[in-house]
Amino acid sequence: MQQRHSESYIILLCLSVLNRPTVWGCEWFGRFNMPIVVYLIFLSFRWTQVMIFSIEEINKDPALLPNISLGYRIVSSCSSPTSALRAALSLASGVEEISSTSPCPPAISALIAEAGSTQSIAVAGTLGPFKLPVVSYFSSCACLSNRVKYPTFFRTLSSDYFEAKALAALVKHFGWDWIGVIQSDNDYGRNGILAFTEEVKKFGVCIAFVGTILRTYPMDKILNVVEMIKQSTVKVILAFVPEGDFFPLITELVKQNITGIQWLSTDAWITAPQPSTLKIYQAFDGTLGFVGQKMAMPNLKPFLMSISPYKDPSAAFVRDFWEVMLGCRPVLPGEHIDTDKIKICTGNETLMNSQDIFFNVTQLRDPYNVYKAVYAIAHALHQLVFCEPVGETTVIPCLNISDIQPKQVNDKLQTLTFRNQFGDNVFFDKNGDPPAYYDIINWQLINGQVRHVTVGHYASVANGAYKLIIQEDNIVWRTGKMVPTSLCSNVCPVGTRKAQIKGKPTCCFDCIPCADGTIANLTGNTNLYVSVTVVSLLGASLSLATMMVFICYRETPVIKASNTELSYFLLFSLLLCFLCPLTFIGRPTVWTCMLRHTAFGVTFALCISSVLGKTIVVVTAFKATFPGNKAARKFGPAQQRIIVCSCTVIQKLICILWLKYSNKKIVLECNPGSEAAFYAVLGYIGILAIICLVLAFLARKLPDNFNEAKFITFSMLIFCAVWITFIPAYISSPGKFTVAAETFAILSSAFGLLICIFVPKCYIILIKPEKNTKRHVMGKI
Repeated sequence: MQQRHSESYIILLCLSVLNRPTVWGCEWFGRFNMPIVVYLIFLSFRWTQVMIFSIEEINKDPALLPNISLGYRIVSSCSSPTSALRAALSLASGVEEISSTSPCPPAISALIAEAGSTQSIAVAGTLGPFKLPVVSYFSSCACLSNRVKYPTFFRTLSSDYFEAKALAALVKHFGWDWIGVIQSDNDYGRNGILAFTEEVKKFGVCIAFVGTILRTYPMDKILNVVEMIKQSTVKVILAFVPEGDFFPLITELVKQNITGIQWLSTDAWITAPQPSTLKIYQAFDGTLGFVGQKMAMPNLKPFLMSISPYKDPSAAFVRDFWEVMLGCRPVLPGEHIDTDKIKICTGNETLMNSQDIFFNVTQLRDPYNVYKAVYAIAHALHQLVFCEPVGETTVIPCLNISDIQPKQVNDKLQTLTFRNQFGDNVFFDKNGDPPAYYDIINWQLINGQVRHVTVGHYASVANGAYKLIIQEDNIVWRTGKMVPTSLCSNVCPVGTRKAQIKGKPTCCFDCIPCADGTIANLTGNTNLYVSVTVVSLLGASLSLATMMVFICYRETPVIKASNTELSYFLLFSLLLCFLCPLTFIGRPTVWTCMLRHTAFGVTFALCISSVLGKTIVVVTAFKATFPGNKAARKFGPAQQRIIVCSCTVIQKLICILWLKYSNKKIVLECNPGSEAAFYAVLGYIGILAIICLVLAFLARKLPDNFNEAKFITFSMLIFCAVWITFIPAYISSPGKFTVAAETFAILSSAFGLLICIFVPKCYIILIKPEKNTKRHVMGKI
């Protein structure tokens, strides 16, 4: 093997500290019983050992970074953003005191950090401007994918954004639409639940409650969340919480014997050994959750079993590890220990026969992420030094390792792609994230022990799509083999329909009998939307049919006498009026909420403006019969267009002001925003309608055989009657009945205009063509 003469540094910034005095200085460790402390410390300790193993493996590899040795320094964040930032800055600046054979160790190439998302946010946000790459093995907060805030952050585990999508897909798959969520009071929990909520709302799922917990919360806050769970009717709860934060709540739920809940988990606690006990299983049987990719690393086991305090007496935390594993304290030369209180090791002890889970390397997840992080940095350095991937033709350096800057390592990581010895393709997307892949884990009791059984998987594919595969027959639920249900209200049976409960989410409703003369032959029926759609499309079809009749018979006297251009304007506006109710259908969105009232206001303004133009034409035409009167010539086609456009533009301005006043996002029910603006829109249409009514009424007895004024009079009477009736109905109707009242008014008034003004003309054109003559149209009564 070639002698390695250069050295580059990789740093691990770990969750817990690695020497006893500082361990017990971390305040949060004192909040738990000893087993959870030991477990969390050993978890971090194994991460550090995997990193050391990976670096030593690379240093022995003649193909990867030949003649270059990787070094490392390990410091602790104590699970504190402040401590994490202090440690990272000391490492980056090189002021940390270290033990090194090199009198002047080189600057660090990258940080492998951090276990907690909140700590990673502090570290990555501070070191980003200095272009120092930070690669995390356990920070999954989706917020860290923001390349503007964290331009040098990478990770080897999937982002919570993908886990939130996976959990939402799971909820959709099993038809749960009424669920509760528990979040940790930190960036991991809050951002995770936010992403999950946004995803499940797309599927019509309602969140019953959001409970917030943290490992440092006083017991009364924990009890408040327990009470929230007890009072709720939900049967499915998602806990987007790290294991340490979740354990106090778990303990209390078991203590109060709260069962009958289907728990959903993230990868933060689903496979953790501490909750996976028989005592806790009684309350959490059948738990489902997602975990990252697992890998067997057989070469790691001999390394872990070779850990010994006698190799390097100053190695951090090794003596404590040895004492917990073997039950005795190793004594160093010159050290005095009270043998009455502590059992002293003989020096012949060994870990080779230990069956502790610490040495189980067959299903590694987080340690494998540490392994990939180390190798990613090593491959980036190799490609910078040798200007080619590992395994290519030459190993002649083209760059000096001491000349490489952190920015170059960061840029190389962004474009890096390599296949590791386990056959995995390692790379990062534009946000520094790896491709998403999760196993679906189910808690099952097998041979008296809690097992984590894989029952499916989730993988992201191209264009934001995903692949979800679930082996439902292999799942053991809390209800046995039957999939549990979680609904706020049961599905409405045949013969009933949904009725929304005011002040409740859309998932909560009453089932009321269908009205006389209507039927519901499907469960979960909401007949209102179907009726509105049918009537709207019918009206739009009749408007189009009438327009086609007018186009085909445009040269006939009846069409010419009714002012063709204004008739086309009116028919087009009626078509839009009939389509307006379609914006009231379905779950409201920001755009449909803004569109429904403004579209109604503008289209009806165009409609009534066209009717006003036709009314004025009738009046001026009658006055033109008097000698010397030039009114008809003064109100020609240009003036008619000006009337229609100007009246419509005024309404558009009112609607623009309305939209500027109300620009909030509405999710479950549309808020009209300014009630004054809404009534201003209605009032303006009403003013136009009253003017039309007055003019048409005055011209109703003009002596022509074909007098449009009387038809306009009838249409305006119907229009005004409908909307005058609508106002008290609108004010007194709650929830979706307000929508029903408004759609009824729109359709009724539109049909009134279409029937009163155009049906008589179509009757003559299609049924009585003998009356479609100039003599009959211009004749006197």
